[in-house]
Amino acid sequence: MSEQAAEPNLDGPLDEALEELVSAEDFLNFFGVSFVPSVVQVNRLHIMQRYHDYLCQAGDIEHLQDAVRYAVYRKLLVRAYEDFVASDAQTEKVFKVFHMHEPQTTFVPIDQLLG
Repeated sequence: MSEQAAEPNLDGPLDEALEELVSAEDFLNFFGVSFVPSVVQVNRLHIMQRYHDYLCQAGDIEHLQDAVRYAVYRKLLVRAYEDFVASDAQTEKVFKVFHMHEPQTTFVPIDQLLG
């Protein structure tokens, strides 16, 4: 079941509207992104972290007009959400904890082993 997002209220400044958002669902609804609740329930932190990462990669967009920034923010949020529709947290490895279990090769010289 997909949740249809409501039309956003852009009557005020975008930054003020963003301050009111507290959950992944709030962001998805505000930006008009349809979503499957079960995908968000399982991956909410991963989606929001990936969204944050995409925003950081986007560079300096704060100077853009609110309507343009809204479009960029929405596009990046859709991208972050879709990453987890098509994949999962372990595959996407958003958080460092998922990198800790990757095999590592360590070289120890024989003279150090023999002491």
